[in-house]
Amino acid sequence: MQRITTHGLNMPKLGLGTWPMRGEECTGAVLSALALGYRHIDTAAMYGNEAEVGAALAQTPVARADIHVTTKVWPDNFAPDAMRRSLEASLASLRTGYVDLFLLHWPRPDTDLPKTLETLVRLKDDGLARAIGVSNFTVALMRRAVEEVGAPIACNQVEYHVLLDQSKVLAYARAHGIAVTAYAPLARGELARHPAVQRIAEKHGATVEQVALKWLLDQDGVAAIPKAARAASQQTNLDALNVTLDDADRAAIAALPKDVRIVKAGWPMDWD
Repeated sequence: MQRITTHGLNMPKLGLGTWPMRGEECTGAVLSALALGYRHIDTAAMYGNEAEVGAALAQTPVARADIHVTTKVWPDNFAPDAMRRSLEASLASLRTGYVDLFLLHWPRPDTDLPKTLETLVRLKDDGLARAIGVSNFTVALMRRAVEEVGAPIACNQVEYHVLLDQSKVLAYARAHGIAVTAYAPLARGELARHPAVQRIAEKHGATVEQVALKWLLDQDGVAAIPKAARAASQQTNLDALNVTLDDADRAAIAALPKDVRIVKAGWPMDWD
């Protein structure tokens, strides 16, 4: 498994997304993923499943030091004291003394970005997070974080798949040593609408999901966190690593629509 290393980050490129799993399904999914070889687990305070992820971390024979864990703070808790309490509660639920990556979950128009980022950096300096980052940040917001505030942003987690263009975010991230983690990397069922992806899959004896996933994982500095509850689906996603896409495949994918945004914020967002 390839890893992305930058700004304190040491993150496997393929991880397990846990939204919206809860209860025994979530704990079982994390345990099966770890047994199959996954070493990157993504969760968030807002998901309401950190305790279930923590139960799996406590039960697995895999050493905590070998598992990359990402969690996130919801914007309701961006104030300094609230963010610290949120992270401490996340650590208690996850049954760990630190997370490998701690992200601001969403930006809001009224977010005091300098103060919020300063708090994030302080939590990293205190050893509660090995690396820090953001989620759903546009280029303009990344520019403010990096160039105005000087925060050591290691990752921007955004919706990214074969049907959504993120070239501007990728270009800025790469220029500043920032990883990009793709959530909803399989476009949540939208792939079936596009015969071109099916043709590529048939050509390689793969599934459309494996083609979409490998397209992401082939890109420098890009990780992906597909949600998969069943061990069979988790193995299928792992097997995407064995698919070899060629220039014709990439050209066909480049010709697909690139304006399908599945996840929306609960407030106005200027994605451009």
